[in-house]
Amino acid sequence: MSIEIGLNMEFIRCEDKSFADGVARAAQLGYKYVEPMVHNGRELLSEAGYFHSFSLDDDPLEMKDVLDANGVKASALSSHCPLMRPEISVPYLQKAIRMAVAIGAPVVNTDEGIRPSWVSLDEAFHIMKYTLTTVLRTAERYGIAIGIEPHQSISCKTEGLLKIAKLVDSKYLRVNYDTGNAYLSGEDPYKGLKAVADRLVHVHAKDITIEHSKAERGKTTGTPVGCACGDGVIDWTKVVDILRESGFNGVLSVECGTPRQAEISLAHLQGVLKKQPQAVGSGRR
Repeated sequence: MSIEIGLNMEFIRCEDKSFADGVARAAQLGYKYVEPMVHNGRELLSEAGYFHSFSLDDDPLEMKDVLDANGVKASALSSHCPLMRPEISVPYLQKAIRMAVAIGAPVVNTDEGIRPSWVSLDEAFHIMKYTLTTVLRTAERYGIAIGIEPHQSISCKTEGLLKIAKLVDSKYLRVNYDTGNAYLSGEDPYKGLKAVADRLVHVHAKDITIEHSKAERGKTTGTPVGCACGDGVIDWTKVVDILRESGFNGVLSVECGTPRQAEISLAHLQGVLKKQPQAVGSGRR
C-alpha cells in the first residue's frame, strides 16, 4: 500500500499569498499533493491575491490549471461547514463535490461546525443525518468521499467522530483524521487512529509543540495549524505503523503554519516512510 505526503494550503497564510502562489511554493518545496481550501461566493482578500482560499463560484478548471502547471495533485478539498445548518452546508458541499471531481480530488473534508445555541445535542444528530444523507446522494453519484474531521465539540472525541461517521450507511462517508486536533482535545491520537482505521480516507498530519500542549490540551477542540512534523509531541513512526497495519492507502496532508515548517515536515515524514519500504507497485486509491 502507498502512503503519500501532501500539504494543506494553510502553510502559506502567514505570507498573505494567493492560491496560485501557495501551490507554486508547495511544488518548489517538493510536495506532490496539496489540499486546497474553498469558500462560497466572493471574498475580498482572495480576490486581491492576499489569501489562498478558492471560490466555489470560480471555474474549477482554473484550479486544475494551477495544479497541473506546478505538477501537483489535490489530495482533498478543505470544505469545512456547519453540518447543523443544512441551508448552508447542503449547497456548499454539493458544489465542493462537483469541484473535487473536476480537479481530480477524491475527498471533500469537513466537520460538524459549531453547534448553534438553539440546537440541542440530541437535535444536532438528527439535523446532521439529514444534511449528510442529502449531500451523500451527490457524493455517491460522483464517487467522492466525505471526510469527517475531529475538530469541534462532538467530533473532537473519537466516540463522537464515529457517531457522526456512522449517521448514514454509505461507503462514501469516511474519516479525515487529524492527529493534532485529537491530541489537543485530550484524546490518545494513536488509539483514535486505530479506532477509525476502517473508515479512514485522508489524514491531517498535524504536530503540536510541547508549549502548545501545556497551554491548551484538554481545553480546546482543535487548532487551525500545528508546528513542523517532528518538532512536536506526535510520534510519526507510530502513526505510520498504524496506517500501514490498517492498509491505509492515501495522503498524509501536513497542516503547519509556515513554509519553513512545511519544508521540515516533508523531510521528517519522508525519513519516517523510508524506514519501512512500501510494497512495489502500490498506489493510492
